[in-house]
Order: sequence, then structure tokens, then C-alpha cells
Amino acid sequence: MAEIEIENAPRKAREHYEKGFASMERGNLEYAMEMFMLSLDVCPQLLKTRKFLRAAQIRKYKTTPPNVFAKALIPIKAAGKTMKAQASIKKDPLAALKVTEELLTLDPFNPQFVHLNVQAATGAGMPEAAILTLEAAKENSPSDVKLLRQLAALYTEVDRMHDARLLYEDIVRLSPNDPQAVKQLKDATALDSMQRGRWNEEGDFRGKIKDSKEAILLEQQGKAVKTAKDADALIEENLKKIEAEPQNINYRRALAELYLKKDQYDQAIEVLKQAQEMTGGADPQIDRALSGAYLKKLDHEIAQFEAAGDTEHAEAWKKEKESFMLDDARDKVERYPNDLLFRFDLAVLLFERGDLNEAIQHLQLAQRNPQKRIRSLYYLGLCFKAKNQNDIALEQLQKAASELLVMDDTKKDILYELGKLSEAMGNREKALSYFKEIYGVDISYRDVSAKIEAFYKKD
Repeated sequence: MAEIEIENAPRKAREHYEKGFASMERGNLEYAMEMFMLSLDVCPQLLKTRKFLRAAQIRKYKTTPPNVFAKALIPIKAAGKTMKAQASIKKDPLAALKVTEELLTLDPFNPQFVHLNVQAATGAGMPEAAILTLEAAKENSPSDVKLLRQLAALYTEVDRMHDARLLYEDIVRLSPNDPQAVKQLKDATALDSMQRGRWNEEGDFRGKIKDSKEAILLEQQGKAVKTAKDADALIEENLKKIEAEPQNINYRRALAELYLKKDQYDQAIEVLKQAQEMTGGADPQIDRALSGAYLKKLDHEIAQFEAAGDTEHAEAWKKEKESFMLDDARDKVERYPNDLLFRFDLAVLLFERGDLNEAIQHLQLAQRNPQKRIRSLYYLGLCFKAKNQNDIALEQLQKAASELLVMDDTKKDILYELGKLSEAMGNREKALSYFKEIYGVDISYRDVSAKIEAFYKKD
């Protein structure tokens, strides 16, 4: 099954892809993955979509890694999907591929999930998709010889002999007494030498990605800054790119991220200001990045004072941070009145300050954004509850609960508030039903266990 370029994909697939890409840039990984999956449902051959889906899966997993116990539970929870994928790999590899993407969303490095995904992709005639999965797994397990062999074989299958040769070099280094690996390295080296001229003419991987904005994002997801030396090298690399292409905003954004990794906040802020000036102050993503850099600087200052035991200055900086966040949020809503994400951010800050009526105004608009609809309804419920308008609060929270099919943290929060509201309104049995929904899946959530026990003691 041949890969399809994004510009040749069906309109729906392109729309989902674009929504996913925009959400990924904003850091909304859950929604990005959802959109990428929908894009692949329409057009499974979109390798570019699959690349960004994998990047989002890995980024989410690394940002919020499960603890040892939670990680051990993943294969158990995924047993149904695993069996479904295994059963359909030969009969319907495309259907199996979809299921394995759902598994990789749970853990992109799980060996069983990786193996099933590779099987499904190759069965569907999509070796590049299988390569994508194995490359990600290799970054996590660089000494897994079995994995390296599988990836090298796929590189050979698609005629990427230089990549195959490099892998066989690693395999021989790891298994120096393996005669088969030595032979494969010799063969790959010979074929690589024959291809090198043509490969150089065609350009490298980055040159083949037409959209430099997407190329930069993939590059950022793929690179891991492990030491200060790594960061310095990448900073130098980005400075050279900016010198060569001074109008490329994305190089400046990447450079700012690297400065932030090194706690060089002023440098990051300066670079983002330059980018902001180049866009005429009309790029909400640059503005969001700049605000984030300011906040990281403030957090750093607060931490420094706290570590030194200087509570007076720490408190002063905390007030400075609160003031900055509110002023900044208001400024963004004023400059981008149609950006409902900014309205949601402002509404939450207003709610926390007790400015309920103004918060409600922004939340009523923010709920039109599909990414923030549920959380907007949740905060609307909290606002009306704080105004002692419990019946209206109940309506908002019930609406939010009805639209959430999965018992995630957000739904637990909503059910908990519904339980407390029902208690306040004297509906004991209804309150118990809400608390029991949470108790059935998470006994440790807040004080729900104590509430359930208290209800039964009364009986």
C-alpha cells in the first residue's frame, strides 16, 4: 500500500491532520492524538500523520511517565485490544494497525505493542510505517539486537542501505562473534557505496520534508537534550540556521526552547521577542511561548528565594507572578478575541480570584472550543456553585458528565462535584450514586472512600 502525500489526501483527512498539528504545537497532546487517529481512519497511508501521532505518543509518555505499578498494569488493561490485534493481523492487517496505534498510545515502547504494530504495518504493505515504530523503539532500547536486526531488514527492503549499514555496524559491535551479522554488514556496506552518490543528490531527510515548520517540530520531538554539552551543540546549530535563514521563525522558537532547557531565561525571552517582532505581534503561538518563558523565569526566581529562606522576597515574586498571569491573559484575549483557548485560560484565573461573573462570560464562549468544552462546563458548574446557584451548577456538570464516555481524571472531578452538590441540595441517594461511580474505579480519589463509608454507617 503506497504512502500518500498530505496534499493528495482526502479533505477530511487533511482537516483532522491540521487540527492535530495545531493542537500538538499548543501542547494539547490528547486532542492532537485523537485528531491524528481520525486522519488515519480516513487515510491509513498518510505516513506524515503517523509520524506526528508517534511523536505525540512519545512526548506524552515521557512527560507523564507511569510509575512501576501503573506500567505493570498497562498490558493487563490492554489485554482485550491486544487479543483483538492478534486475531485480525492476518485477516485484516489495516484494522489490526488501528488497534495497535491505540496500544502505542498507552505505551509507545512496550515490546509487545511494538511487535504487533510492526506485524500489522508490514502485513498491510506499509513498511515505512513499521520502520517509524521501530525507530522510536530503538531510541528507547539502543542495545536490543533483535529489534536492530528487524529494523535493518526493513531498511534493506525499502532500499535505505546507508541506514541499514549503520545499524549492522551497531549489531556487529554488540555481537562481534556473529558471522551472519558480519556478512550482512559487508553486503550493506557494498550496496550503500553504490547508492551514496544518488542519495546525496536527492538530499537528506530534512530536505525531503517540504514544510519546514513540520520538519522543525519532528526534529524537536526526536532530539533529547541529555547534557549541557548536548544543549550547547544544539544551540550552536540553531544559531547557524538562523544566520542562514533569518526569517525562519521556527528556528528561533527551537532556539528559545533550548535556552529554557539551560535555564537561560533572558536569552529565551529575547529570542522570542525577536520572533514576535518579525510576525508583527500577530502569532498567538509565539505569544504563548513568550508568556511561558516569563513564567519559568518567575518560578526560577521564587525557587531561588525559597531555597535561601528569603520568604519575604519569595512572596513578593509570587504576587508578581499572579499579577503578570492575569494581565497577560487579559492582553491575549484583547488581541485575539476569537481564540477561545485564551478565553478559557483567563476564565480559570478569574474564577480562582473570585471574579465569578466575568469568568462565566468567558467560559460560556470557551465551551464552543472542542478542546476545552468539558473543562469549561466544569468550571461553569464551579462558578454557579460559588454563587449558590446550585440548580444551574448541577445542569452544567451533568451536561459535562454526559459528554465524557471515559472515566478519566476530569470525569472524576465532575462526578465528585455533582455528588457534593447533590449533598448540599439534600439528595442523599443521588450523591451516593455519584460517589459510588468514582469509588468503583478509584478508591483513593480525594475523600470519596470516607464519604462512601459514612453513608453506609448512617444506614
